[in-house]
Amino acid sequence: MCADTPGNRVPRFDPLPEEEWDDVLKAVTETIGPLNVVTTLARHPELFHSWIGFGSMLLMKGTLSARDRELAILRTAHHRSCAYEWDHHRVVALGVGLTEAEIAAIRLAPDGHGWSEDDRMVLTAADELHANGTIGDATWTELSTRFRERELIELVMLIGHYHMVAFALNALRVQNEEGG
Repeated sequence: MCADTPGNRVPRFDPLPEEEWDDVLKAVTETIGPLNVVTTLARHPELFHSWIGFGSMLLMKGTLSARDRELAILRTAHHRSCAYEWDHHRVVALGVGLTEAEIAAIRLAPDGHGWSEDDRMVLTAADELHANGTIGDATWTELSTRFRERELIELVMLIGHYHMVAFALNALRVQNEEGG
């Protein structure tokens, strides 16, 4: 599930050594731990400071339910072949109530599992954004029966954000903390 072949997964940058962490990175790692995604992206402090606020808002303070958020993120990680994003959000998804069977089914077509209509809508939105760079009118109309304006905007921004993060993780070859 890597964008690169396994033998080509040497990180392009090592995570920033702890003695070089600024106060923002220290605060982030105190909250979520010294994850390689943050300690690598922190090599560009100004960009990191802007990104971490946006990402934290989507992850911890958004209007979407945790289930919807994690379905969208995992579907995006699957589409982008981003093992790091998949591995980390698989754990988060289990913590918010998704089952192992549901998580495995995220890699299937939306009709390849007995998804609820609510879940299927989120997966379809992620699929359409991935394939077309937009959401079609029929899907948008369906989503609009369930989500308010702010949630619709957030869903699109969430999926786009995790595409961007996957691009960075894959291109920088950020490794899982356990060396995977």
